[in-house]
Amino acid sequence: MNKRILVVEDQEDLRDVLRTLLTGSGYDVLEAADGRAGVTKAKSERPDLILMDIQMPLLDGYQAMREIKADPKLKSTPIVAVSSYAMKGDEDKARTAGCDHYVTKPYSPIQLLRIIRSCLDERE
Repeated sequence: MNKRILVVEDQEDLRDVLRTLLTGSGYDVLEAADGRAGVTKAKSERPDLILMDIQMPLLDGYQAMREIKADPKLKSTPIVAVSSYAMKGDEDKARTAGCDHYVTKPYSPIQLLRIIRSCLDERE
């Protein structure tokens, strides 16, 4: 069975890019268009990994990560924050909220896949 990755991203074009990249790499992709839907989908679907945008409507990525990591069933699920925030302190803030890795936009697809494979303990 393929690993399942939940993409929580409010911009449809960015979800499309990630969907294409991930499905082309053999992953099953779940999607949510805002932080609240991301938390709900994470709890109902229990993905193997979550890619989380930070700036989103209804619930930002920081709060969404805190809620996901507070759930005992999801606490060990790796979260990769994918953000346009690149100022000093942004990564620390995301890690405090619960992300395991932090990638800034624009990102290298190869770099992102390496991080995902590392989080999922997969060999390239």
